[in-house]
Order: sequence, then structure tokens, then C-alpha cells
Amino acid sequence: VAISLGLPHGGWCPKGRLAEDGPLPIRYQLRQTPTKNYLDRTERNVVGSGATVIFCRGKLSSGTRRTLKLAAEHQRPVLEVILPVKGEPDFEAIATRVRDFVREHQIRKLNVAGSRESTAPGIHDEVSRILRLVFVPHTEGSGDT
Repeated sequence: VAISLGLPHGGWCPKGRLAEDGPLPIRYQLRQTPTKNYLDRTERNVVGSGATVIFCRGKLSSGTRRTLKLAAEHQRPVLEVILPVKGEPDFEAIATRVRDFVREHQIRKLNVAGSRESTAPGIHDEVSRILRLVFVPHTEGSGDT
């Protein structure tokens, strides 16, 4: 979403640009950790940001629970957004919550984490829609073209 909106982005990925669905394309401006350890990547992303928003559906994975723990250890604010298992989320309401969280904590770098697409099908598109509403609120629902 950041790339498509022309927003600066960054962060960390495991050595080899590892991701669940294969190596991350170079267009994602991420630095590689010294190892292939996902936990190292997670901690660096938590520490390197002002806050974390976690989007999840269903039971929290061990990785998401670890993200919550790391944010607490490093005293970083966290907003947990639980998306419905069935039905469509209230995109506008969630975007407002995220926008208010970012403003309240005066966040300049936001870490976005949560459920994987393989365990929560459709979550990528839902979170992308929410983030577009957060960063460009007039893109949906306002009637502006």
C-alpha cells in the first residue's frame, strides 16, 4: 500500500528476503537481517517503529503473540484489530481507529503485522483497503473522484 500511495516504507526481512510465498521483490525497500530468523526480523521491525498495528482473524499465531510481547518489552504502543471470521469488516470504523491511534501516539513509522494470508485468506486485501482509508481517507466512500 505504501508503495502504491508513494509513501516512504522500509523495515527488515530475513536474510535471503524470505517470505511465506517466496523471496520478496526488490521494490520492497527492506534491509535483510544477518540470519534467516523471522523472530530477529520481527523484533527489528518493532524496535524500529513508533508503534505496531496488528491485524488478525481468528486465533493469534505464535508469531503474532511474540510481536505483542516484543512491543510490550520495548514499550511500543500496539493496536490490535480483530477482523471478523465471517462477513465483511466495517472498513471505515477500523480505519478511523487506526488513524486515531496513529495521531494519538504521533507515529511517524508504523509497523503493520498480523495474520498470514495462508491462514486468513483475504486478509491482505482487507488490510490494504483499511490502510488506504487511513492514509488517503477520501479514496472510498466520500463520493469524490
